[in-house]
Amino acid sequence: MARRALITGGNRGIGYAIAKGLKKEGLDVIIGSRNAEAGAEAAKQLDCGHVHLDVADLRSIEQAFDDIGTIDVLVNNAGVLYEEPMLENPAQFEQSMQVMVHGPYHLIRRAAPAMIDRQYGRIVNMSSNWGSFTEGLAGPGAYGVAKAALNALTLALSRELPSCVKINSMCPGWVATRMGGETAPRTPEQGAETGIWLATLSEAGPNGGFFSDHHPMGW
Repeated sequence: MARRALITGGNRGIGYAIAKGLKKEGLDVIIGSRNAEAGAEAAKQLDCGHVHLDVADLRSIEQAFDDIGTIDVLVNNAGVLYEEPMLENPAQFEQSMQVMVHGPYHLIRRAAPAMIDRQYGRIVNMSSNWGSFTEGLAGPGAYGVAKAALNALTLALSRELPSCVKINSMCPGWVATRMGGETAPRTPEQGAETGIWLATLSEAGPNGGFFSDHHPMGW
């Protein structure tokens, strides 16, 4: 039976490219999308499953897992980018943390027990060099703070989860998506490559790391 993967924000951009790549790897792919219509259309193009999923809404997360059941691979790809100063817009700060920290936490919390039972799991958290202290935590608004927290969650959970469940975070680079803008130098496929690798790691693969183009990055 094929491994089953859930990719949040999989209806476009890097998430779509990861979904396409995992399909090629033979996985049973499900894309999660806050916009149900856009998710259904993307799933039709990819010939994969889809589920309505707003990662900022715990009820939506719980319902999604009730609908799709267990998964073997989770890619926490959904994100938001706001550029206003954090202290000037608390709503944007809260939304950033909900989408890029709280949502992934609750998705992992729901997915992990079945992964542990089956002695197999792969979790990929979509981060950024803007969430790296080594790189200067350069992201605008709450983006860098949220991605740094996601990196911390990745490392901490790698110590709590058994070794059969591998969890890593990654930076896709500056990618030409709606968030990255048309002038970005990398394609969604290039940005997705490391995510596909981490989602299909062998037993000998890394755990609790932060990667870009298959190479470790500084936290």
